[in-house]
Amino acid sequence: MHMYEYVLLCEDSMEGILSGVYEAYRFKKETGIESHDQIHLALQVPDTYRFFTEYRTVDTDYENADKVIATIRGRLGEEVYYRLCLAMVSCFPEKADAVYHTIVLALRENDRMIMDRLGEEWVQRTFRYARASSNELGHMIEFTRFAELEGGVLYAKINVRHHILPFLMPHFADRLPSENFMIYDEGTDVYGLHPMRQQWYLVQGMEIDQDMLKQTAAEEDYQELFKRFCKTIAIESRTNKRLQTGFLPLRFRPNMTEFQTSQD
Repeated sequence: MHMYEYVLLCEDSMEGILSGVYEAYRFKKETGIESHDQIHLALQVPDTYRFFTEYRTVDTDYENADKVIATIRGRLGEEVYYRLCLAMVSCFPEKADAVYHTIVLALRENDRMIMDRLGEEWVQRTFRYARASSNELGHMIEFTRFAELEGGVLYAKINVRHHILPFLMPHFADRLPSENFMIYDEGTDVYGLHPMRQQWYLVQGMEIDQDMLKQTAAEEDYQELFKRFCKTIAIESRTNKRLQTGFLPLRFRPNMTEFQTSQD
């Protein structure tokens, strides 16, 4: 006999996925469903509906998401919560279901070392998604380039596969606490804003006057000097393009000062 299944459609955000997790537990309890295996989370309606499957839309509820966060932190610890968050900001369409079933397994056994159980399919997927986000975060910590604007604000632009801006902002907020800076993720159209000595925050779809992004004359001079420095220290006869690409993927270079065309 085929087991009837339920697919909960949630928003593609950490809060949306966690709202889906909360709703999955509530729905299972209220309907008497035997197993979490009958419930799945998805980020969008599938192109083809499956037989014996009911689809339900879950609204993002920040209060419910906070309840799930408190449970994860309290019973599984900060490290597991951090890894789950990295998985939730990844670009993989199956991430919501993987995170949900990883949470189910971890809470069922109160396992604070759940991410080490790579023999479990759901955990393995979650681990892989989190690792992809973590690798890109490490790249952007190294490759993000700021420029000083005429208003004194430091501005950087990134274009990444995974929505890692919520993890990138605290890194630079810790290192630049006395600076006004903003980082723009052009892939998601999200700005990370950090007023000096204040808490950073994210804004989506904000309209920015391009005149406000004009760099200072001193910044342009420093950028030219930096490009010439990078060119001068390079040893052309020992250039290894393949090795360089391995350490610095091509997709990061358009927003890096040293790879932009010099004026001369």
